[in-house]
Amino acid sequence: MDEFSKYRSPLVSRYASKEMAYNFSDRKKFTTWRKLWIYLAKAEKALGLPVTDAQVTEMESHAEDIDFAMAAEEESKLRHDVMAHVHTFAHCCPTAAPIIHLGATSCYVGDNTDLILLRDGFDILLPKLARVIDRLSNFAEKYAGLPTLGFTHYQPAQLTTVGKRACLWLQDLAMDMRNLRRAREDLRFRGVKGTTGTQASFLQLFQGDHDKVEDLDRMVTEMAGFKKAYMVTGQTYSRKVDIDSLSHLASMGATIHKICTDIRLLANLKEVEEPFEKEQIGSSAMAYKRNPMRCERCCSLARHLIALLADPLQTASVQWLERTLDDSANRRISLPESFLTADIILSTLQNITEGLVVYPKVIERHIRHELPFMATENIIMAMVKAGGNRQDCHEKIRVLSQQAANVVKQEGGDNDLLARVQADPYFAPILGHLDNILDPKTFIGRAPQQVARFLSEEVRPLLEPYKAEIDVKIELEL
Repeated sequence: MDEFSKYRSPLVSRYASKEMAYNFSDRKKFTTWRKLWIYLAKAEKALGLPVTDAQVTEMESHAEDIDFAMAAEEESKLRHDVMAHVHTFAHCCPTAAPIIHLGATSCYVGDNTDLILLRDGFDILLPKLARVIDRLSNFAEKYAGLPTLGFTHYQPAQLTTVGKRACLWLQDLAMDMRNLRRAREDLRFRGVKGTTGTQASFLQLFQGDHDKVEDLDRMVTEMAGFKKAYMVTGQTYSRKVDIDSLSHLASMGATIHKICTDIRLLANLKEVEEPFEKEQIGSSAMAYKRNPMRCERCCSLARHLIALLADPLQTASVQWLERTLDDSANRRISLPESFLTADIILSTLQNITEGLVVYPKVIERHIRHELPFMATENIIMAMVKAGGNRQDCHEKIRVLSQQAANVVKQEGGDNDLLARVQADPYFAPILGHLDNILDPKTFIGRAPQQVARFLSEEVRPLLEPYKAEIDVKIELEL
Protein backbone atom coordinates (compact mmCIF):
# COMPACT_ATOMS: atom_id res chain seq x y z
CA MET A 1 0.00 0.00 0.00
CA ASP A 2 1.51 3.36 -1.03
CA GLU A 3 1.40 6.43 1.19
CA PHE A 4 -1.54 7.92 -0.71
CA SER A 5 -3.70 4.87 -0.04
CA LYS A 6 -3.84 5.34 3.74
CA TYR A 7 -4.67 8.18 6.09
CA ARG A 8 -1.88 10.64 6.80
CA SER A 9 -2.21 13.22 9.53
CA PRO A 10 -2.17 16.67 7.87
CA LEU A 11 -0.38 17.98 10.96
CA VAL A 12 2.74 16.28 9.58
CA SER A 13 2.06 15.75 5.88
CA ARG A 14 0.76 19.28 5.29
CA TYR A 15 1.75 21.70 8.01
CA ALA A 16 4.34 20.95 10.69
CA SER A 17 7.97 22.06 10.64
CA LYS A 18 10.66 19.44 10.07
CA GLU A 19 12.15 19.94 13.52
CA MET A 20 8.86 19.44 15.37
CA ALA A 21 7.86 16.50 13.17
CA TYR A 22 11.23 14.90 13.95
CA ASN A 23 10.86 15.61 17.67
CA PHE A 24 7.86 13.28 17.84
CA SER A 25 9.11 10.78 15.26
CA ASP A 26 9.72 7.10 15.92
CA ARG A 27 13.40 7.61 15.26
CA LYS A 28 13.74 10.31 17.93
CA LYS A 29 11.64 8.28 20.37
CA PHE A 30 13.46 4.98 20.03
CA THR A 31 16.98 6.41 19.79
CA THR A 32 16.15 8.23 23.02
CA TRP A 33 15.15 4.91 24.57
CA ARG A 34 18.54 3.53 23.64
CA LYS A 35 20.31 6.57 25.07
CA LEU A 36 18.40 6.11 28.31
CA TRP A 37 19.52 2.47 28.50
CA ILE A 38 23.10 3.67 27.92
CA TYR A 39 22.79 6.31 30.69
CA LEU A 40 21.46 3.63 33.04
CA ALA A 41 24.29 1.20 32.21
CA LYS A 42 26.94 3.90 32.66
CA ALA A 43 25.58 4.98 36.02
CA GLU A 44 25.18 1.40 37.23
CA LYS A 45 28.77 0.66 36.19
CA ALA A 46 30.06 3.80 37.94
CA LEU A 47 28.28 2.73 41.13
CA GLY A 48 29.81 -0.73 41.12
CA LEU A 49 27.37 -3.04 39.36
CA PRO A 50 28.88 -5.66 37.01
CA VAL A 51 28.66 -3.65 33.80
CA THR A 52 31.76 -3.55 31.60
CA ASP A 53 33.30 -0.88 29.40
CA ALA A 54 32.87 -3.22 26.45
CA GLN A 55 29.15 -3.50 27.05
CA VAL A 56 28.71 0.28 27.26
CA THR A 57 30.83 0.82 24.15
CA GLU A 58 28.83 -1.77 22.23
CA MET A 59 25.56 -0.07 23.19
CA GLU A 60 26.89 3.36 22.23
CA SER A 61 28.01 2.08 18.82
CA HIS A 62 24.48 0.91 18.05
CA ALA A 63 22.49 3.79 19.55
CA GLU A 64 21.28 5.02 16.17
CA ASP A 65 21.00 1.95 13.92
CA ILE A 66 17.54 0.71 14.80
CA ASP A 67 16.07 -2.19 12.86
CA PHE A 68 12.47 -0.97 12.80
CA ALA A 69 11.27 -4.04 10.88
CA MET A 70 12.68 -6.36 13.54
CA ALA A 71 11.16 -4.23 16.31
CA ALA A 72 7.74 -4.37 14.63
CA GLU A 73 8.00 -8.13 14.25
CA GLU A 74 9.00 -8.53 17.89
CA GLU A 75 6.12 -6.35 19.03
CA SER A 76 3.62 -8.36 16.97
CA LYS A 77 4.77 -11.45 18.89
CA LEU A 78 5.29 -9.98 22.36
CA ARG A 79 2.51 -7.35 22.32
CA HIS A 80 4.87 -5.11 24.29
CA ASP A 81 6.66 -2.21 22.63
CA VAL A 82 9.40 -1.76 25.22
CA MET A 83 10.38 -5.42 25.33
CA ALA A 84 10.29 -5.53 21.53
CA HIS A 85 12.94 -2.80 21.47
CA VAL A 86 14.92 -4.40 24.29
CA HIS A 87 15.17 -7.56 22.15
CA THR A 88 15.98 -5.56 19.01
CA PHE A 89 18.74 -3.65 20.82
CA ALA A 90 20.05 -6.85 22.37
CA HIS A 91 20.23 -8.49 18.94
CA CYS A 92 22.82 -5.98 17.74
CA CYS A 93 24.49 -5.80 21.17
CA PRO A 94 24.98 -9.44 22.19
CA THR A 95 27.67 -8.61 24.74
CA ALA A 96 25.51 -5.98 26.41
CA ALA A 97 22.28 -7.97 26.14
CA PRO A 98 22.34 -9.24 29.77
CA ILE A 99 22.45 -5.72 31.29
CA ILE A 100 20.13 -3.75 28.95
CA HIS A 101 17.19 -2.37 30.97
CA LEU A 102 18.72 -3.75 34.20
CA GLY A 103 16.39 -3.02 37.13
CA ALA A 104 14.16 -0.76 35.05
CA THR A 105 10.47 -0.78 34.19
CA SER A 106 8.87 0.23 30.88
CA CYS A 107 8.15 3.72 32.17
CA TYR A 108 11.87 4.27 32.67
CA VAL A 109 12.20 4.66 28.93
CA GLY A 110 8.59 5.59 28.11
CA ASP A 111 7.95 8.38 30.59
CA ASN A 112 11.48 9.75 30.65
CA THR A 113 11.44 9.96 26.86
CA ASP A 114 8.11 11.79 26.94
CA LEU A 115 9.59 14.35 29.33
CA ILE A 116 12.58 14.82 27.03
CA LEU A 117 10.25 15.31 24.06
CA LEU A 118 8.15 17.85 25.98
CA ARG A 119 11.30 19.74 26.98
CA ASP A 120 12.69 19.70 23.45
CA GLY A 121 9.26 20.66 22.09
CA PHE A 122 9.22 23.76 24.26
CA ASP A 123 12.75 24.55 23.08
CA ILE A 124 11.46 24.52 19.49
CA LEU A 125 8.38 26.63 20.26
CA LEU A 126 9.93 29.36 22.41
CA PRO A 127 12.20 30.90 19.73
CA LYS A 128 9.27 30.82 17.29
CA LEU A 129 7.06 32.64 19.77
CA ALA A 130 9.89 35.14 20.32
CA ARG A 131 10.04 35.82 16.57
CA VAL A 132 6.29 36.45 16.42
CA ILE A 133 6.58 38.87 19.35
CA ASP A 134 9.54 40.60 17.68
CA ARG A 135 7.72 41.07 14.35
CA LEU A 136 4.58 42.31 16.04
CA SER A 137 6.64 44.66 18.24
CA ASN A 138 8.16 46.23 15.13
CA PHE A 139 4.66 46.61 13.69
CA ALA A 140 3.37 48.23 16.89
CA GLU A 141 6.30 50.64 17.00
CA LYS A 142 5.83 51.62 13.35
CA TYR A 143 2.14 52.39 13.77
CA ALA A 144 2.20 53.60 17.38
CA GLY A 145 0.82 57.00 16.37
CA LEU A 146 -1.54 56.09 13.51
CA PRO A 147 -5.10 56.85 14.71
CA THR A 148 -7.77 54.28 14.01
CA LEU A 149 -11.31 53.63 15.11
CA GLY A 150 -11.58 51.60 18.27
CA PHE A 151 -14.35 49.05 18.43
CA THR A 152 -16.36 47.87 21.42
CA HIS A 153 -19.15 45.35 20.75
CA TYR A 154 -17.80 45.64 17.18
CA GLN A 155 -19.35 49.10 17.06
CA PRO A 156 -17.23 52.23 16.42
CA ALA A 157 -15.85 53.61 19.67
CA GLN A 158 -13.23 56.09 20.88
CA LEU A 159 -10.13 56.27 18.72
CA THR A 160 -7.02 54.24 19.49
CA THR A 161 -3.96 53.65 17.29
CA VAL A 162 -3.01 50.74 15.07
CA GLY A 163 0.11 50.20 17.18
CA LYS A 164 -1.76 50.31 20.48
CA ARG A 165 -4.18 47.66 19.25
CA ALA A 166 -1.19 45.47 18.32
CA CYS A 167 0.05 45.89 21.89
CA LEU A 168 -3.14 44.26 23.14
CA TRP A 169 -2.13 41.22 21.09
CA LEU A 170 1.45 41.50 22.31
CA GLN A 171 0.41 41.58 25.94
CA ASP A 172 -1.31 38.20 25.57
CA LEU A 173 1.66 36.75 23.66
CA ALA A 174 4.01 38.00 26.38
CA MET A 175 1.91 36.15 28.95
CA ASP A 176 2.17 33.03 26.78
CA MET A 177 5.93 33.44 26.59
CA ARG A 178 6.23 33.62 30.36
CA ASN A 179 3.89 30.63 30.78
CA LEU A 180 5.72 28.44 28.28
CA ARG A 181 9.08 29.28 29.83
CA ARG A 182 7.79 28.44 33.28
CA ALA A 183 6.27 25.15 32.08
CA ARG A 184 9.56 24.23 30.42
CA GLU A 185 11.63 25.11 33.48
CA ASP A 186 9.24 23.26 35.81
CA LEU A 187 9.64 19.99 33.91
CA ARG A 188 11.56 17.40 35.89
CA PHE A 189 12.82 13.94 35.01
CA ARG A 190 10.96 10.81 36.14
CA GLY A 191 14.33 9.30 36.74
CA VAL A 192 15.04 5.79 38.03
CA LYS A 193 12.04 4.82 40.17
CA GLY A 194 11.12 1.19 39.44
CA THR A 195 7.73 -0.40 38.87
CA THR A 196 5.60 1.49 41.41
CA GLY A 197 7.95 4.34 42.18
CA THR A 198 9.56 2.80 45.27
CA GLN A 199 12.95 2.03 43.66
CA ALA A 200 12.74 -1.45 45.20
CA SER A 201 14.48 -3.19 42.27
CA PHE A 202 17.44 -0.82 42.43
CA LEU A 203 17.66 -1.09 46.20
CA GLN A 204 17.95 -4.84 45.70
CA LEU A 205 20.60 -4.43 43.00
CA PHE A 206 22.67 -2.26 45.34
CA GLN A 207 22.09 -4.62 48.29
CA GLY A 208 20.21 -2.12 50.41
CA ASP A 209 22.50 0.85 49.80
CA HIS A 210 20.07 3.78 49.73
CA ASP A 211 22.79 6.31 48.91
CA LYS A 212 23.75 4.46 45.75
CA VAL A 213 20.11 4.31 44.62
CA GLU A 214 19.84 8.07 45.09
CA ASP A 215 23.14 8.58 43.28
CA LEU A 216 21.89 6.44 40.40
CA ASP A 217 18.74 8.55 40.10
CA ARG A 218 20.76 11.78 40.20
CA MET A 219 23.38 10.63 37.69
CA VAL A 220 20.89 9.44 35.10
CA THR A 221 18.85 12.62 35.54
CA GLU A 222 21.91 14.76 34.88
CA MET A 223 22.98 12.68 31.87
CA ALA A 224 19.54 13.32 30.37
CA GLY A 225 20.03 17.07 30.77
CA PHE A 226 17.65 17.70 33.66
CA LYS A 227 18.47 19.55 36.87
CA LYS A 228 15.95 17.69 38.99
CA ALA A 229 13.88 14.53 39.06
CA TYR A 230 10.47 14.14 40.67
CA MET A 231 11.09 12.92 44.20
CA VAL A 232 7.95 10.79 44.23
CA THR A 233 6.20 9.00 41.37
CA GLY A 234 3.92 6.05 40.92
CA GLN A 235 4.78 3.86 38.01
CA THR A 236 4.50 7.04 35.90
CA TYR A 237 5.20 10.67 36.54
CA SER A 238 2.03 12.52 37.56
CA ARG A 239 -0.20 13.13 34.56
CA LYS A 240 -0.83 16.61 35.90
CA VAL A 241 2.53 17.44 34.33
CA ASP A 242 0.88 16.89 30.95
CA ILE A 243 -1.98 19.18 31.99
CA ASP A 244 0.50 21.88 32.94
CA SER A 245 2.30 21.66 29.60
CA LEU A 246 -0.72 21.41 27.35
CA SER A 247 -2.79 24.00 29.20
CA HIS A 248 -0.25 26.69 28.34
CA LEU A 249 -0.22 25.58 24.72
CA ALA A 250 -4.02 25.73 24.66
CA SER A 251 -3.91 29.18 26.26
CA MET A 252 -1.53 30.32 23.53
CA GLY A 253 -3.99 28.87 21.02
CA ALA A 254 -6.69 31.13 22.46
CA THR A 255 -4.37 34.12 22.11
CA ILE A 256 -3.60 33.38 18.48
CA HIS A 257 -7.24 32.72 17.66
CA LYS A 258 -8.13 36.17 19.02
CA ILE A 259 -5.32 37.89 17.12
CA CYS A 260 -6.19 36.23 13.83
CA THR A 261 -9.91 36.86 14.31
CA ASP A 262 -9.14 40.55 14.82
CA ILE A 263 -7.09 40.61 11.62
CA ARG A 264 -9.92 38.90 9.74
CA LEU A 265 -12.37 41.54 10.98
CA LEU A 266 -10.00 44.34 9.97
CA ALA A 267 -9.51 42.70 6.57
CA ASN A 268 -13.25 42.89 6.04
CA LEU A 269 -12.98 46.64 6.71
CA LYS A 270 -10.00 46.76 4.31
CA GLU A 271 -7.92 48.46 7.00
CA VAL A 272 -5.34 45.70 7.63
CA GLU A 273 -4.60 42.57 5.64
CA GLU A 274 -2.38 39.54 5.95
CA PRO A 275 0.22 39.00 3.18
CA PHE A 276 -1.16 38.00 -0.19
CA GLU A 277 1.09 36.38 -2.79
CA LYS A 278 1.26 37.80 -6.30
CA GLU A 279 -0.21 34.67 -7.88
CA GLN A 280 -2.35 33.61 -4.92
CA ILE A 281 -6.00 32.82 -5.67
CA GLY A 282 -8.57 33.87 -3.08
CA SER A 283 -11.60 32.13 -4.57
CA SER A 284 -12.14 29.68 -7.40
CA ALA A 285 -15.30 31.57 -8.41
CA MET A 286 -14.76 35.17 -7.29
CA ALA A 287 -11.45 36.23 -8.82
CA TYR A 288 -11.32 39.56 -7.00
CA LYS A 289 -11.29 38.05 -3.48
CA ARG A 290 -8.38 38.31 -1.04
CA ASN A 291 -9.38 35.81 1.61
CA PRO A 292 -7.41 35.85 4.90
CA MET A 293 -6.55 32.16 4.54
CA ARG A 294 -3.49 32.24 6.81
CA CYS A 295 -5.49 33.72 9.68
CA GLU A 296 -8.29 31.28 8.97
CA ARG A 297 -5.82 28.41 9.17
CA CYS A 298 -4.55 29.69 12.50
CA CYS A 299 -8.08 29.95 13.88
CA SER A 300 -8.98 26.49 12.65
CA LEU A 301 -5.91 24.84 14.16
CA ALA A 302 -6.09 26.93 17.34
CA ARG A 303 -9.52 25.46 18.02
CA HIS A 304 -7.98 21.99 17.72
CA LEU A 305 -5.18 22.97 20.09
CA ILE A 306 -7.66 24.28 22.65
CA ALA A 307 -9.82 21.15 22.35
CA LEU A 308 -6.82 18.86 22.96
CA LEU A 309 -6.56 20.12 26.54
CA ALA A 310 -9.55 17.95 27.47
CA ASP A 311 -7.40 14.84 26.95
CA PRO A 312 -4.78 15.33 29.70
CA LEU A 313 -7.43 16.68 32.07
CA GLN A 314 -9.48 13.53 31.74
CA THR A 315 -6.45 11.25 31.66
CA ALA A 316 -5.06 12.62 34.93
CA SER A 317 -8.45 12.30 36.59
CA VAL A 318 -8.80 8.57 35.83
CA GLN A 319 -5.32 7.31 36.72
CA TRP A 320 -6.03 4.69 39.40
CA LEU A 321 -3.64 4.37 42.30
CA GLU A 322 -0.07 3.89 40.98
CA ARG A 323 -1.19 3.93 37.29
CA THR A 324 -3.49 2.44 34.68
CA LEU A 325 -2.61 1.89 31.04
CA ASP A 326 -5.63 3.73 29.68
CA ASP A 327 -3.43 6.82 29.52
CA SER A 328 -1.10 5.38 26.90
CA ALA A 329 -3.04 5.41 23.63
CA ASN A 330 -4.51 8.82 24.42
CA ARG A 331 -1.13 10.37 25.18
CA ARG A 332 0.37 9.00 21.95
CA ILE A 333 -2.04 11.35 20.19
CA SER A 334 -2.62 14.32 22.50
CA LEU A 335 0.99 15.15 23.40
CA PRO A 336 2.47 15.18 19.88
CA GLU A 337 -0.60 16.80 18.32
CA SER A 338 -0.57 19.65 20.84
CA PHE A 339 3.05 20.52 20.10
CA LEU A 340 2.70 19.97 16.35
CA THR A 341 -0.38 22.21 16.25
CA ALA A 342 1.26 24.92 18.35
CA ASP A 343 4.29 24.77 16.06
CA ILE A 344 2.14 25.20 12.96
CA ILE A 345 0.17 28.20 14.18
CA LEU A 346 3.30 29.96 15.42
CA SER A 347 5.03 29.48 12.07
CA THR A 348 1.95 30.74 10.26
CA LEU A 349 1.55 33.71 12.59
CA GLN A 350 5.21 34.63 12.05
CA ASN A 351 4.54 34.71 8.32
CA ILE A 352 1.46 36.88 8.90
CA THR A 353 3.19 39.36 11.20
CA GLU A 354 6.16 39.71 8.85
CA GLY A 355 3.88 40.88 6.05
CA LEU A 356 0.91 42.69 7.60
CA VAL A 357 -0.37 45.41 5.25
CA VAL A 358 -1.98 48.58 6.61
CA TYR A 359 -4.13 50.92 4.52
CA PRO A 360 -3.96 54.36 6.20
CA LYS A 361 -6.25 56.05 3.68
CA VAL A 362 -9.03 53.54 4.33
CA ILE A 363 -8.54 53.96 8.07
CA GLU A 364 -8.67 57.76 7.63
CA ARG A 365 -11.91 57.51 5.65
CA HIS A 366 -13.54 55.42 8.37
CA ILE A 367 -12.42 57.94 10.98
CA ARG A 368 -13.86 60.82 8.96
CA HIS A 369 -17.14 58.96 8.73
CA GLU A 370 -17.45 58.49 12.51
CA LEU A 371 -15.40 61.30 14.02
CA PRO A 372 -18.05 64.04 13.77
CA PHE A 373 -20.25 62.14 16.23
CA MET A 374 -17.29 61.44 18.53
CA ALA A 375 -16.24 65.09 18.41
CA THR A 376 -19.55 66.46 19.64
CA GLU A 377 -18.39 66.68 23.27
CA ASN A 378 -15.24 68.54 22.16
CA ILE A 379 -17.41 70.94 20.12
CA ILE A 380 -19.64 71.58 23.14
CA MET A 381 -16.62 72.30 25.37
CA ALA A 382 -15.16 74.65 22.77
CA MET A 383 -18.47 76.57 22.58
CA VAL A 384 -18.60 76.91 26.35
CA LYS A 385 -15.05 78.26 26.36
CA ALA A 386 -16.18 80.78 23.73
CA GLY A 387 -18.95 81.97 26.05
CA GLY A 388 -21.83 79.69 25.07
CA ASN A 389 -24.32 77.90 27.31
CA ARG A 390 -23.60 74.21 27.71
CA GLN A 391 -27.26 73.10 27.72
CA ASP A 392 -28.19 75.19 24.68
CA CYS A 393 -25.20 73.85 22.79
CA HIS A 394 -26.01 70.27 23.78
CA GLU A 395 -29.52 70.62 22.39
CA LYS A 396 -28.25 72.12 19.14
CA ILE A 397 -25.76 69.27 18.71
CA ARG A 398 -28.41 66.67 19.57
CA VAL A 399 -30.78 67.90 16.89
CA LEU A 400 -28.06 68.23 14.22
CA SER A 401 -26.63 64.78 15.09
CA GLN A 402 -30.01 63.12 14.67
CA GLN A 403 -30.49 64.83 11.33
CA ALA A 404 -27.04 63.65 10.17
CA ALA A 405 -27.69 60.13 11.46
CA ASN A 406 -30.92 60.03 9.48
CA VAL A 407 -29.00 60.90 6.30
CA VAL A 408 -26.55 58.05 6.99
CA LYS A 409 -29.07 55.41 8.00
CA GLN A 410 -32.18 56.26 5.99
CA GLU A 411 -30.70 57.77 2.84
CA GLY A 412 -27.35 55.97 2.70
CA GLY A 413 -25.51 59.27 2.50
CA ASP A 414 -22.31 60.46 4.14
CA ASN A 415 -22.16 61.86 7.65
CA ASP A 416 -22.82 65.60 7.10
CA LEU A 417 -22.85 66.68 10.75
CA LEU A 418 -19.84 68.96 10.28
CA ALA A 419 -21.48 70.69 7.33
CA ARG A 420 -24.58 71.26 9.46
CA VAL A 421 -22.46 72.69 12.29
CA GLN A 422 -20.63 74.98 9.88
CA ALA A 423 -23.93 76.17 8.37
CA ASP A 424 -25.50 77.01 11.74
CA PRO A 425 -24.76 80.61 12.82
CA TYR A 426 -24.85 79.49 16.46
CA PHE A 427 -21.43 77.86 16.04
CA ALA A 428 -19.77 80.86 14.37
CA PRO A 429 -17.48 81.54 17.40
CA ILE A 430 -15.61 78.23 16.94
CA LEU A 431 -15.62 77.69 13.17
CA GLY A 432 -12.01 78.78 12.91
CA HIS A 433 -11.00 76.09 15.41
CA LEU A 434 -12.90 73.15 13.91
CA ASP A 435 -9.86 71.66 12.17
CA ASN A 436 -7.96 71.49 15.45
CA ILE A 437 -11.00 70.18 17.31
CA LEU A 438 -11.37 67.41 14.73
CA ASP A 439 -7.70 66.40 14.45
CA PRO A 440 -7.75 62.61 15.04
CA LYS A 441 -4.48 62.80 16.97
CA THR A 442 -6.27 64.73 19.70
CA PHE A 443 -8.54 61.73 20.29
CA ILE A 444 -5.93 59.00 20.88
CA GLY A 445 -4.92 59.97 24.40
CA ARG A 446 -1.61 58.46 25.53
CA ALA A 447 -1.67 55.55 23.08
CA PRO A 448 1.75 56.34 21.48
CA GLN A 449 3.37 56.80 24.88
CA GLN A 450 1.82 53.58 26.16
CA VAL A 451 3.18 51.69 23.16
CA ALA A 452 6.71 53.02 23.65
CA ARG A 453 6.82 52.24 27.36
CA PHE A 454 5.21 48.81 27.00
CA LEU A 455 7.63 47.71 24.28
CA SER A 456 10.63 49.04 26.16
CA GLU A 457 9.83 47.74 29.64
CA GLU A 458 7.87 44.55 29.10
CA VAL A 459 8.31 43.19 25.59
CA ARG A 460 11.90 43.75 24.49
CA PRO A 461 13.41 42.23 27.68
CA LEU A 462 11.46 39.00 27.03
CA LEU A 463 13.29 38.58 23.73
CA GLU A 464 16.83 38.85 25.11
CA PRO A 465 17.40 35.07 25.51
CA TYR A 466 16.46 34.52 21.85
CA LYS A 467 18.59 37.19 20.16
CA ALA A 468 20.63 34.66 18.19
CA GLU A 469 17.49 33.14 16.66
CA ILE A 470 15.31 36.22 16.28
CA ASP A 471 16.12 36.96 12.62
CA VAL A 472 15.33 33.48 11.32
CA LYS A 473 12.69 33.49 8.57
CA ILE A 474 10.47 30.58 7.73
CA GLU A 475 9.29 29.32 4.37
CA LEU A 476 5.57 28.78 4.86
CA GLU A 477 4.05 25.95 2.88
CA LEU A 478 0.67 27.20 1.68
